[in-house]
Amino acid sequence: MTTLHPEFAWRRIGFWLSGLLGLGAVVLVVSRFGELEHLVEIERNAKPVWLIAAFALQVLTYAAAAAVWYFALRSAGAHRPLTALLPLGIAKLFADQAIPSGGLSGTLLVMGALTRRGIPRPLCMAVLLVGLVSYYSAYLVAVVIALAVLDLFHAVSPAVTGIAALFIVVAVAFPALTLWLKHTRGGRLRYLLTRIPGVRDLVSAVSDAPTHLMQNPRLMLGTAVLQFSIFALDAATLYAMLRAVGVTANLTGVFASFMAASVTATMGPMPLGLGVFEGALIAVLHLTGIQLEAAFAATFLLRGITFWLPMLPGLWLARRELRRI
Repeated sequence: MTTLHPEFAWRRIGFWLSGLLGLGAVVLVVSRFGELEHLVEIERNAKPVWLIAAFALQVLTYAAAAAVWYFALRSAGAHRPLTALLPLGIAKLFADQAIPSGGLSGTLLVMGALTRRGIPRPLCMAVLLVGLVSYYSAYLVAVVIALAVLDLFHAVSPAVTGIAALFIVVAVAFPALTLWLKHTRGGRLRYLLTRIPGVRDLVSAVSDAPTHLMQNPRLMLGTAVLQFSIFALDAATLYAMLRAVGVTANLTGVFASFMAASVTATMGPMPLGLGVFEGALIAVLHLTGIQLEAAFAATFLLRGITFWLPMLPGLWLARRELRRI
Protein backbone atom coordinates (compact mmCIF):
# COMPACT_ATOMS: atom_id res chain seq x y z
CA MET A 1 0.00 0.00 0.00
CA THR A 2 1.33 3.45 -0.85
CA THR A 3 2.14 5.94 1.92
CA LEU A 4 1.04 9.53 2.03
CA HIS A 5 3.53 12.28 1.28
CA PRO A 6 4.47 13.98 4.62
CA GLU A 7 3.29 17.40 3.39
CA PHE A 8 -0.09 15.95 2.40
CA ALA A 9 -0.37 14.10 5.72
CA TRP A 10 0.26 17.29 7.70
CA ARG A 11 -2.22 19.13 5.51
CA ARG A 12 -4.86 16.51 6.24
CA ILE A 13 -4.15 16.80 9.98
CA GLY A 14 -4.52 20.57 9.61
CA PHE A 15 -7.92 20.06 7.96
CA TRP A 16 -9.13 18.06 10.95
CA LEU A 17 -7.68 20.42 13.57
CA SER A 18 -9.18 23.52 11.98
CA GLY A 19 -12.54 21.76 11.68
CA LEU A 20 -12.48 20.66 15.32
CA LEU A 21 -11.54 24.19 16.41
CA GLY A 22 -14.52 25.52 14.50
CA LEU A 23 -16.73 22.93 16.16
CA GLY A 24 -15.39 23.95 19.56
CA ALA A 25 -16.16 27.59 18.79
CA VAL A 26 -19.81 26.68 18.09
CA VAL A 27 -20.05 24.85 21.42
CA LEU A 28 -18.60 27.86 23.27
CA VAL A 29 -20.98 30.32 21.58
CA VAL A 30 -24.07 28.21 22.27
CA SER A 31 -23.01 27.57 25.87
CA ARG A 32 -22.58 31.34 26.28
CA PHE A 33 -26.09 32.20 25.11
CA GLY A 34 -27.93 29.01 26.11
CA GLU A 35 -28.64 27.35 29.43
CA LEU A 36 -26.31 24.39 29.97
CA GLU A 37 -28.54 22.80 32.61
CA HIS A 38 -31.46 22.82 30.18
CA LEU A 39 -29.26 21.37 27.43
CA VAL A 40 -28.07 18.51 29.66
CA GLU A 41 -31.66 17.78 30.66
CA ILE A 42 -32.73 17.68 27.00
CA GLU A 43 -29.97 15.22 26.10
CA ARG A 44 -30.71 13.02 29.12
CA ASN A 45 -34.42 12.78 28.26
CA ALA A 46 -33.93 11.98 24.55
CA LYS A 47 -36.54 9.49 23.35
CA PRO A 48 -34.91 6.24 22.10
CA VAL A 49 -37.69 5.40 19.63
CA TRP A 50 -36.89 8.53 17.61
CA LEU A 51 -33.18 7.77 17.74
CA ILE A 52 -33.91 4.33 16.28
CA ALA A 53 -36.05 5.95 13.57
CA ALA A 54 -33.19 8.31 12.74
CA PHE A 55 -30.79 5.38 12.38
CA ALA A 56 -33.24 3.62 10.02
CA LEU A 57 -33.54 6.78 7.91
CA GLN A 58 -29.76 6.95 7.58
CA VAL A 59 -29.61 3.35 6.38
CA LEU A 60 -32.07 4.35 3.67
CA THR A 61 -29.74 7.16 2.56
CA TYR A 62 -26.98 4.62 1.87
CA ALA A 63 -29.47 2.43 0.00
CA ALA A 64 -30.53 5.41 -2.13
CA ALA A 65 -26.90 6.28 -2.93
CA ALA A 66 -26.20 2.69 -3.97
CA ALA A 67 -29.40 2.65 -6.03
CA VAL A 68 -28.05 5.50 -8.16
CA TRP A 69 -25.11 3.31 -9.22
CA TYR A 70 -27.36 0.23 -9.46
CA PHE A 71 -29.74 1.79 -12.00
CA ALA A 72 -26.92 3.41 -13.97
CA LEU A 73 -25.08 0.08 -14.22
CA ARG A 74 -28.26 -1.75 -15.17
CA SER A 75 -28.97 0.80 -17.91
CA ALA A 76 -25.45 0.16 -19.23
CA GLY A 77 -26.01 -3.60 -19.27
CA ALA A 78 -23.60 -4.24 -16.36
CA HIS A 79 -26.00 -5.37 -13.65
CA ARG A 80 -24.63 -5.66 -10.10
CA PRO A 81 -26.65 -6.54 -6.95
CA LEU A 82 -27.73 -3.58 -4.86
CA THR A 83 -26.38 -5.25 -1.72
CA ALA A 84 -22.91 -5.43 -3.30
CA LEU A 85 -22.94 -1.69 -3.97
CA LEU A 86 -24.22 -0.64 -0.55
CA PRO A 87 -20.81 -0.88 1.24
CA LEU A 88 -19.28 1.41 -1.41
CA GLY A 89 -21.62 4.18 -0.32
CA ILE A 90 -20.27 4.02 3.22
CA ALA A 91 -16.65 3.81 1.99
CA LYS A 92 -17.21 6.84 -0.28
CA LEU A 93 -18.62 8.84 2.63
CA PHE A 94 -15.52 8.10 4.70
CA ALA A 95 -13.13 8.98 1.86
CA ASP A 96 -14.90 12.30 1.20
CA GLN A 97 -14.77 13.20 4.89
CA ALA A 98 -11.25 11.99 5.64
CA ILE A 99 -9.67 13.57 2.55
CA PRO A 100 -11.53 16.82 1.72
CA SER A 101 -11.55 17.20 -2.06
CA GLY A 102 -15.04 18.25 -3.08
CA GLY A 103 -16.11 14.60 -3.44
CA LEU A 104 -13.18 13.72 -5.72
CA SER A 105 -11.50 11.29 -3.30
CA GLY A 106 -14.68 9.26 -2.80
CA THR A 107 -15.43 9.32 -6.53
CA LEU A 108 -12.00 7.91 -7.38
CA LEU A 109 -12.36 5.25 -4.67
CA VAL A 110 -15.69 4.06 -6.06
CA MET A 111 -14.37 4.15 -9.64
CA GLY A 112 -11.47 1.93 -8.63
CA ALA A 113 -13.79 -0.41 -6.72
CA LEU A 114 -16.12 -0.83 -9.69
CA THR A 115 -13.17 -1.42 -12.02
CA ARG A 116 -11.88 -4.21 -9.78
CA ARG A 117 -15.34 -5.76 -9.93
CA GLY A 118 -14.93 -6.28 -13.66
CA ILE A 119 -16.60 -3.13 -14.99
CA PRO A 120 -14.62 -1.36 -17.77
CA ARG A 121 -13.05 1.90 -16.63
CA PRO A 122 -14.84 4.14 -19.20
CA LEU A 123 -18.17 2.66 -18.16
CA CYS A 124 -17.31 3.20 -14.48
CA MET A 125 -16.68 6.86 -15.15
CA ALA A 126 -19.90 7.15 -17.14
CA VAL A 127 -21.81 5.72 -14.17
CA LEU A 128 -20.12 8.08 -11.73
CA LEU A 129 -20.77 11.04 -14.03
CA VAL A 130 -24.45 10.16 -13.95
CA GLY A 131 -24.20 10.18 -10.16
CA LEU A 132 -22.37 13.51 -9.98
CA VAL A 133 -24.61 15.33 -12.48
CA SER A 134 -27.79 13.98 -10.89
CA TYR A 135 -26.42 14.94 -7.46
CA TYR A 136 -25.81 18.57 -8.41
CA SER A 137 -29.16 18.75 -10.20
CA ALA A 138 -31.01 17.46 -7.12
CA TYR A 139 -28.94 19.71 -4.85
CA LEU A 140 -29.89 22.72 -6.98
CA VAL A 141 -33.61 21.92 -6.80
CA ALA A 142 -33.40 21.31 -3.05
CA VAL A 143 -31.66 24.64 -2.46
CA VAL A 144 -34.23 26.59 -4.48
CA ILE A 145 -37.06 24.93 -2.51
CA ALA A 146 -35.25 25.67 0.76
CA LEU A 147 -34.86 29.36 -0.10
CA ALA A 148 -38.58 29.61 -0.89
CA VAL A 149 -39.50 27.95 2.42
CA LEU A 150 -37.09 30.07 4.47
CA ASP A 151 -38.57 33.18 2.87
CA LEU A 152 -41.95 32.16 4.34
CA PHE A 153 -40.28 31.95 7.78
CA HIS A 154 -38.60 35.35 7.18
CA ALA A 155 -35.28 33.58 7.79
CA VAL A 156 -33.48 34.52 4.57
CA SER A 157 -30.57 36.82 5.35
CA PRO A 158 -28.27 38.49 2.79
CA ALA A 159 -25.52 36.05 3.82
CA VAL A 160 -27.72 33.01 3.17
CA THR A 161 -28.86 34.47 -0.15
CA GLY A 162 -25.28 35.17 -1.23
CA ILE A 163 -24.02 31.71 -0.31
CA ALA A 164 -26.98 30.07 -2.05
CA ALA A 165 -26.44 32.19 -5.18
CA LEU A 166 -22.77 31.18 -5.28
CA PHE A 167 -23.73 27.54 -4.93
CA ILE A 168 -26.29 27.82 -7.73
CA VAL A 169 -23.55 29.13 -10.01
CA VAL A 170 -21.33 26.17 -9.07
CA ALA A 171 -24.19 23.68 -9.50
CA VAL A 172 -24.86 24.97 -13.02
CA ALA A 173 -21.17 25.26 -13.91
CA PHE A 174 -20.28 21.67 -12.97
CA PRO A 175 -22.43 19.90 -15.62
CA ALA A 176 -21.34 22.54 -18.14
CA LEU A 177 -17.67 21.89 -17.33
CA THR A 178 -18.26 18.15 -17.63
CA LEU A 179 -19.72 18.54 -21.12
CA TRP A 180 -16.90 20.91 -22.09
CA LEU A 181 -14.28 18.36 -21.02
CA LYS A 182 -16.03 15.78 -23.17
CA HIS A 183 -15.76 17.89 -26.31
CA THR A 184 -12.35 19.50 -26.03
CA ARG A 185 -8.87 18.03 -26.07
CA GLY A 186 -6.80 21.10 -25.23
CA GLY A 187 -6.97 24.57 -23.81
CA ARG A 188 -5.52 26.48 -20.90
CA LEU A 189 -8.27 25.52 -18.45
CA ARG A 190 -7.90 21.83 -19.22
CA TYR A 191 -4.14 22.09 -18.71
CA LEU A 192 -4.61 23.80 -15.32
CA LEU A 193 -7.10 21.15 -14.21
CA THR A 194 -4.65 18.36 -15.00
CA ARG A 195 -2.06 20.06 -12.76
CA ILE A 196 -4.26 19.53 -9.68
CA PRO A 197 -3.23 16.33 -7.79
CA GLY A 198 -5.69 13.54 -8.53
CA VAL A 199 -7.70 15.53 -11.05
CA ARG A 200 -5.56 14.40 -14.01
CA ASP A 201 -7.01 10.87 -13.81
CA LEU A 202 -10.52 12.25 -13.47
CA VAL A 203 -10.15 14.52 -16.51
CA SER A 204 -8.78 11.62 -18.53
CA ALA A 205 -11.63 9.36 -17.44
CA VAL A 206 -14.24 12.00 -18.28
CA SER A 207 -12.79 12.30 -21.77
CA ASP A 208 -13.01 8.54 -22.30
CA ALA A 209 -16.45 8.05 -20.74
CA PRO A 210 -19.30 7.13 -23.12
CA THR A 211 -22.15 9.64 -23.18
CA HIS A 212 -25.11 7.40 -23.87
CA LEU A 213 -26.03 7.09 -20.17
CA MET A 214 -26.29 10.85 -19.70
CA GLN A 215 -28.47 11.01 -22.82
CA ASN A 216 -31.06 8.74 -21.17
CA PRO A 217 -33.74 11.13 -19.77
CA ARG A 218 -35.45 8.40 -17.75
CA LEU A 219 -32.20 7.39 -16.07
CA MET A 220 -31.15 10.98 -15.33
CA LEU A 221 -34.56 11.86 -13.89
CA GLY A 222 -34.69 8.68 -11.82
CA THR A 223 -31.21 9.15 -10.37
CA ALA A 224 -31.93 12.83 -9.65
CA VAL A 225 -35.03 11.77 -7.70
CA LEU A 226 -32.91 9.29 -5.74
CA GLN A 227 -30.34 11.99 -5.00
CA PHE A 228 -33.09 14.35 -3.85
CA SER A 229 -34.45 11.60 -1.61
CA ILE A 230 -31.07 11.50 0.17
CA PHE A 231 -31.44 15.18 1.12
CA ALA A 232 -35.03 14.53 2.18
CA LEU A 233 -33.99 11.53 4.29
CA ASP A 234 -31.22 13.54 5.95
CA ALA A 235 -33.73 16.29 6.75
CA ALA A 236 -36.14 13.65 8.06
CA THR A 237 -33.30 12.39 10.27
CA LEU A 238 -32.95 15.91 11.69
CA TYR A 239 -36.71 15.99 12.26
CA ALA A 240 -36.46 12.69 14.15
CA MET A 241 -33.65 14.12 16.30
CA LEU A 242 -35.81 17.14 17.13
CA ARG A 243 -38.63 14.81 18.11
CA ALA A 244 -36.14 12.84 20.20
CA VAL A 245 -35.38 15.96 22.25
CA GLY A 246 -39.07 16.80 22.62
CA VAL A 247 -39.61 19.31 19.80
CA THR A 248 -42.39 18.99 17.23
CA ALA A 249 -41.15 21.12 14.36
CA ASN A 250 -42.50 22.08 10.95
CA LEU A 251 -41.13 19.46 8.54
CA THR A 252 -40.69 21.88 5.64
CA GLY A 253 -38.88 24.30 7.93
CA VAL A 254 -36.57 21.51 9.07
CA PHE A 255 -35.81 20.58 5.45
CA ALA A 256 -35.05 24.20 4.57
CA SER A 257 -32.83 24.58 7.64
CA PHE A 258 -30.88 21.44 6.78
CA MET A 259 -30.33 22.54 3.19
CA ALA A 260 -29.23 26.03 4.25
CA ALA A 261 -26.66 24.50 6.60
CA SER A 262 -25.50 22.04 3.93
CA VAL A 263 -24.92 24.79 1.37
CA THR A 264 -23.12 26.94 3.95
CA ALA A 265 -20.82 24.03 4.83
CA THR A 266 -20.24 23.18 1.16
CA MET A 267 -19.33 26.72 0.18
CA GLY A 268 -17.73 27.73 3.48
CA PRO A 269 -14.00 28.03 4.15
CA MET A 270 -13.79 25.39 6.88
CA PRO A 271 -12.70 21.91 5.71
CA LEU A 272 -15.08 19.03 6.45
CA GLY A 273 -17.81 21.55 7.29
CA LEU A 274 -17.06 21.03 10.99
CA GLY A 275 -18.31 23.99 12.98
CA VAL A 276 -19.73 25.70 9.89
CA PHE A 277 -22.53 23.16 9.39
CA GLU A 278 -23.37 22.97 13.08
CA GLY A 279 -23.35 26.74 13.58
CA ALA A 280 -25.44 27.40 10.48
CA LEU A 281 -27.99 24.70 11.31
CA ILE A 282 -28.42 25.85 14.91
CA ALA A 283 -28.82 29.45 13.78
CA VAL A 284 -31.39 28.73 11.05
CA LEU A 285 -33.38 26.34 13.25
CA HIS A 286 -33.49 29.05 15.89
CA LEU A 287 -34.70 31.57 13.30
CA THR A 288 -37.56 29.23 12.40
CA GLY A 289 -38.73 29.26 16.02
CA ILE A 290 -36.90 26.35 17.67
CA GLN A 291 -35.39 26.93 21.10
CA LEU A 292 -31.60 27.36 21.03
CA GLU A 293 -30.82 24.46 23.38
CA ALA A 294 -33.08 22.07 21.48
CA ALA A 295 -31.56 23.12 18.15
CA PHE A 296 -28.08 22.54 19.58
CA ALA A 297 -28.96 19.08 20.96
CA ALA A 298 -30.68 17.93 17.74
CA THR A 299 -27.83 19.22 15.59
CA PHE A 300 -25.15 17.33 17.49
CA LEU A 301 -27.25 14.17 17.59
CA LEU A 302 -27.64 14.50 13.81
CA ARG A 303 -23.90 14.93 13.26
CA GLY A 304 -23.21 11.99 15.50
CA ILE A 305 -25.30 9.63 13.40
CA THR A 306 -24.49 11.07 9.96
CA PHE A 307 -20.81 12.04 10.38
CA TRP A 308 -19.10 10.33 13.32
CA LEU A 309 -20.92 6.99 13.53
CA PRO A 310 -20.14 5.93 9.90
CA MET A 311 -16.44 6.73 10.37
CA LEU A 312 -15.31 3.33 11.72
CA PRO A 313 -17.18 1.13 9.20
CA GLY A 314 -16.21 3.60 6.48
CA LEU A 315 -12.52 3.33 7.43
CA TRP A 316 -12.67 -0.47 7.40
CA LEU A 317 -14.48 -0.63 4.04
CA ALA A 318 -12.16 1.95 2.45
CA ARG A 319 -9.06 0.09 3.64
CA ARG A 320 -10.52 -3.16 2.30
CA GLU A 321 -10.97 -1.59 -1.14
CA LEU A 322 -7.45 -0.12 -1.09
CA ARG A 323 -5.92 -3.51 -0.21
CA ARG A 324 -7.34 -4.90 -3.46
CA ILE A 325 -5.25 -2.52 -5.56
